[in-house]
Amino acid sequence: MPIIDNSTYKNPPRHLFNGHLETIIPSIFRKIEGVIYSRERIDTPDGDFLDLDWSKVGSEKLLVISHGLEGSSERHYVKALVKLFNQNGFDALAWNNRTCSGEMNLKPIMYHHGASYDLDTVVKHAESLGTYKELSLVGISMGGAQTLKYLGEKGVDLSSNVKKAAVYSTPCNLTDSAATLSFKGNSFYNKRFLKKLKFKMRLKGQQFPELVDLELLSRVKDFNTFDTYFTAKIHGFKDSVDFYQSVSADNWMHDIQVPTLIINALNDPLLYDRCYPVELAKKSKHIYLEIPSRGGHTGFLLKGQVFTWAEMRFLEFLKD
Repeated sequence: MPIIDNSTYKNPPRHLFNGHLETIIPSIFRKIEGVIYSRERIDTPDGDFLDLDWSKVGSEKLLVISHGLEGSSERHYVKALVKLFNQNGFDALAWNNRTCSGEMNLKPIMYHHGASYDLDTVVKHAESLGTYKELSLVGISMGGAQTLKYLGEKGVDLSSNVKKAAVYSTPCNLTDSAATLSFKGNSFYNKRFLKKLKFKMRLKGQQFPELVDLELLSRVKDFNTFDTYFTAKIHGFKDSVDFYQSVSADNWMHDIQVPTLIINALNDPLLYDRCYPVELAKKSKHIYLEIPSRGGHTGFLLKGQVFTWAEMRFLEFLKD
């Protein structure tokens, strides 16, 4: 599909004058009011559980939302999509990755960018209800990568109920995205993510005492080390390099068979090079790639507006 070069997102609020501010300010300060969830817990095929948060308006159309790294259904970018799509006639289902719903999961694994098997469990459950004629899948950051990987894995076997998908701020190539966390100007993100992940890994190590080396955990300062000795180890990968290469969404994106919008800002501090799959999109019949010059990572704020440009762009793409 054509690359959407002339994005309509051009003028973020003046005080957000670079990609870091466009990323950090909404992450810390943005609040979305009025979303009330109904929680459902479902079993996974491997004997674990997933917590699903529903917001229903009595529709036959369902929006399935996948959150970002160390996010949850409570993040501003999730609740905003729930609110916006509810207002426009969609039921919404925001699912929480394992360990992200406020309770540690049961198995000696956690979650990661390639955990599309849990998204598959969520989609199958939603379809089993017999309520929905149309499903739209959306993902933000890591959730976008999970969504793209899932769509590509399913390919022509994707359920006919899944009509469209949209993702933004998405690490289409996990190796290149992970590399940004070692950039000098990105130490804030490195420290913030590691603090949260190390806390959960300590809980997992206490839950399964022989699983990981908790003494090493306190000395970890970078993602490559964390992912080699912890993420890769508990999920069956050799090291961080093997993990990033093995689960990267662009291994499967060429097989996507439904209209899929990818929005990645050029000034996103957590995306680099192959996270902007221009050549793949040119060859694909189904991928629409939009690359605004501004927006940061999960930013895209609009002055005086409740919803961001990316959220309204999702609605525009998915509602027809």
